[in-house]
Amino acid sequence: MADSQIRVLSLNCWGLKFVSKFREERLEAIAHELSNVDHDIIALQEIWVFADYLKVQEQVAKHLPHSKFFYGGALGAGLAIFSKWPLIQTSVHPYSVNGAPIDVAGGDWFVGKAAASAVILHPVLGQVQVFNTHLYAKGGEDGPEHLRAHRLVGAWEFAKLARTAAELGRYVICLGDFNSIPPTLPMTIIQDHASLTDAWVVTHPNSESVSPTTHLEAVEQLGITADNLHNSWSAGKSWISGWGKRLDYVLYRQPSQLYRPAGPGATFPVLRATQCKVVFTDHVPGQNYSYSDHFGLEATLAIESTPADAPSPIDIPKELSSAAIATTIQAWTACYRFAKQRMKKELATFGVSLFAILAVAIGTAWLPYAWITPIFIVFTTVMAWLATTMLYEGFIYGNWECNAIMNAIEDLEHHRKGMQLLGAPGHRSSQTFA
Repeated sequence: MADSQIRVLSLNCWGLKFVSKFREERLEAIAHELSNVDHDIIALQEIWVFADYLKVQEQVAKHLPHSKFFYGGALGAGLAIFSKWPLIQTSVHPYSVNGAPIDVAGGDWFVGKAAASAVILHPVLGQVQVFNTHLYAKGGEDGPEHLRAHRLVGAWEFAKLARTAAELGRYVICLGDFNSIPPTLPMTIIQDHASLTDAWVVTHPNSESVSPTTHLEAVEQLGITADNLHNSWSAGKSWISGWGKRLDYVLYRQPSQLYRPAGPGATFPVLRATQCKVVFTDHVPGQNYSYSDHFGLEATLAIESTPADAPSPIDIPKELSSAAIATTIQAWTACYRFAKQRMKKELATFGVSLFAILAVAIGTAWLPYAWITPIFIVFTTVMAWLATTMLYEGFIYGNWECNAIMNAIEDLEHHRKGMQLLGAPGHRSSQTFA
């Protein structure tokens, strides 16, 4: 029966206009490949050009007639969802912090990284909330703390959204590029706070003990989706070492147990991952390059009927450990202090630039030679740009970042107090994080 399972796919398309190489050719190939596969839900990331979305939509419309392109930031969130079943509600939640506007090369602030979601009306499960996200890229798990803090804010906000969806009685499926390897702190926050299950871990319980001999074997056995030398776009990067990273995930959970039907003989459907594999590992047909700088990840989630009175692991909610909370707050506190110090330097630079502009304006009255005038004009223009940039970066963005970080700190502090008052069983203290 077609409705006895849900087949999902997540793919980072690397579709930034003017920057991504062979973007149009690759997106054309991706759209063609997606039209020939039998998925029920597809989540795409880094599909920033609306015309590319329309290209994919046209190709998959026959078997995935319902879709949504999510707008966000100045350049778009780069997120899209395609579904076999109707979308009855959609939303997009931009993360509170996404890098800095002065980091033009990084670009996260301009695109507005976000958590997009669509509530799908499934014939068996009812309402299923599908999330698609792409977390902040910079700031590795090893710190420094002020760099990884932004990704931790996104992880916390995403986890709250997924948890809330389940508490509303919906099944939850989370797809995307989380820019974090397991079991690092961002993934711990997402999986524990939202009680999400990793489809790869369920279907590959012994993957940590395997020893691949080639990069392709690493992809197939370890779920590697990025920075793998089998990918043509990674092959030329000298800094890449090891087998690569597992950054793309399929996570899922059942609704809150409060919504389990009551009564003798009652049953309810549950999701269980039966297959999960890395896809889009070949080169584009007829070309010597890969479809994207990420491989895709697909999973099959079986829908199984379970007695309502039967004990089940889904009845045991997970929760953040005290160590995870403490480490997260520590990172956010370090980011807050760093931001305050940076603000002072940027505002001081603004003051010096403004003083230089005034000095030049006054000094032009005593210029001894006419040829000096163009130099003064160029200098004044540069100083005006620097002053404006530092005022925006130091005052507007600086306060924006500090307020967002402080909100996150206080939010998690209140959650910790709530767990202590309620005696949450998941509030353990034995786990530690780097």
